[in-house]
Amino acid sequence: MITTDLTPGSPCWLDLGAPDVPAAAAFYGAVLGWEYESMGEGEDVEGGMFRKDGKTVAGLGKLTEEGARPAWMIYYSVTDTDATTQAVERAGGTVRVAPRDLGDWGRMAQYSDPMGGQFAVWQPGTDTGFELVEEPGSLSWTELYTSDAAAAREFYGEVLGWQFSDMPLPGDGGTYTLITPAGLPEERMQGGLMEVSKEDLALAGGHPYWHPVFAVTDCDAAVADVTGHGGSVQMEPDDAEGVGRLAVCLDPSNADFVVLAPARK
Repeated sequence: MITTDLTPGSPCWLDLGAPDVPAAAAFYGAVLGWEYESMGEGEDVEGGMFRKDGKTVAGLGKLTEEGARPAWMIYYSVTDTDATTQAVERAGGTVRVAPRDLGDWGRMAQYSDPMGGQFAVWQPGTDTGFELVEEPGSLSWTELYTSDAAAAREFYGEVLGWQFSDMPLPGDGGTYTLITPAGLPEERMQGGLMEVSKEDLALAGGHPYWHPVFAVTDCDAAVADVTGHGGSVQMEPDDAEGVGRLAVCLDPSNADFVVLAPARK
């Protein structure tokens, strides 16, 4: 499970780079019940925060990187951004955004793993990250689709200290690798990674990619909201035993995410 306790190596933030900030704010407001709060007033303001029930759940900004696709960026908590950057380079990754301070809020950096999957880290200052998780309309899981699961395990294990355990997918569907922060029990699993073919990575031009899983109360209703507000569906709602009912979706700009109605315990 994902928490807000800032355990090193655990998700602590996510933000969306979108070509049209007002349109993205309206879409996720309709689908996930989020309220958007701009960082300021005026036409030049191109970002802000999403809140659910008054608590911060994610960020939104204008997509400005040339050639980049609209996508969610997941941040993982670290105690030392500079040391993490050195670990990324030793392990064969790429530094996309060098460590930088964001005022007193904290220190961040963004990377690509050796296969091309993009992720980020956050060293907290006064801002500790999101305020709501594991509730409807908030992050409940993170997931990597990669072309090389073994290489991904080696890289992220070295850089973020993750622990891994494998489980078979039904119907000879391969292996799903579960991710747990270093030193924590499996009850604190926060995400997974799965090896897929290059053809299955077409959304990111053949590169691996991370996407968020958002909890919802009703998967089918959430999918209807997605398609009713200009999004589309990559995988129709399906039941996963012991997990819940989920669907893989695209927002109107083709940023991918998953909606999951967790199984009742």
